Amino acid sequence: MTSPTSPHQLFTIAVFTENHVGMISQISAIFTRRCINVDTLLGSPSSIPGIHKFTITCHSDRRSMEKVVKQIEKGVDVIRAFLFTDADILYQEVALYKVPTQPLLSQNRMETIIRRHNARILSINPEYTVLEKTGHEYETEALFDELKEYDIRQFVRSGRIAVTRSPIEFVDRFLAEEQLRRSNL
Repeated sequence: MTSPTSPHQLFTIAVFTENHVGMISQISAIFTRRCINVDTLLGSPSSIPGIHKFTITCHSDRRSMEKVVKQIEKGVDVIRAFLFTDADILYQEVALYKVPTQPLLSQNRMETIIRRHNARILSINPEYTVLEKTGHEYETEALFDELKEYDIRQFVRSGRIAVTRSPIEFVDRFLAEEQLRRSNL
């Protein structure tokens, strides 16, 4: 977390691209050149056929992030990039935890922890149990902290997945405006 007096805050960037080899490398190079560390990066298909969406989070100041977005948009295969704060989006992460099965079967406390955190059991076998928790980073970390005493064997957390609070997808509006502009030429 950044301090309240710090000019740095968490930003989320949504980058819409054609699905070509090397896009992650091109995008990450922009952050590297500006000495900005990427916290999470997730790529997935978007709601538009043939278009991929990268969701990137990092801590920085608004001015630097606006420059990063402009630089990203200069990429040949980039359709559009958008900068968001947490107030602009709805977001979640998914975390998986692999823990020994025996404490789950022999102690009510572990079951209570799972229920309190609204986690769910994905897989259970005699050796280990895999739990899933969906939520914000602080929620997945809170469950991790409570499960530490049970010898977590593996832990992984996804990057942020996010949608805007806007009723429309900004890239759809951009593509419609581009289509209109081209038809008027």
